[in-house]
Amino acid sequence: MEDYIVKLVVLGVISWASAFMVIRRMFPKRSFDFCNRLVSTIHATLAVTLSSLTVEDWRCPVCPLASKSSPKQMQTLAVTLAYLIYDLICCFLDDKRVNLDNSIHHLVSIVGIGAGLFYEMCGSEMVASLWITEISSPFLHLRELLKELGYRDTDLNLIFDVSTEI
Repeated sequence: MEDYIVKLVVLGVISWASAFMVIRRMFPKRSFDFCNRLVSTIHATLAVTLSSLTVEDWRCPVCPLASKSSPKQMQTLAVTLAYLIYDLICCFLDDKRVNLDNSIHHLVSIVGIGAGLFYEMCGSEMVASLWITEISSPFLHLRELLKELGYRDTDLNLIFDVSTEI
């Protein structure tokens, strides 16, 4: 793994944690989960945007298969690796009990993306997977945010419920 990628991951973890602290100060009466979901929504939007920007040929977005990762792909994966490390830490800091399923999901994702960054291979496939997994995340998080804002059982919340299933 290249040195600049390691630095980007460290800077990314610090940046995601800082974003959380800023959001927490902006919304002091909101829950830990609410603030963390705002950070998660920012990450999902950024991940989809960065993933889209790494596509070299939209006729075959995952081409070339099993090839060396491009610098843009490595940077995109590094941003997401940093976010996953930050979010794993949040899993253990939340007031509620630790969610084992979510923690294992984060650990497996960290190991997988870390391996991709270490070997510098299969960037197009990994970025495509990232795009697919994150495209619905903003809707998923926004529906939970709406519930905390008092919009449970409203038409607006129903729209987000349906949009996560499409």
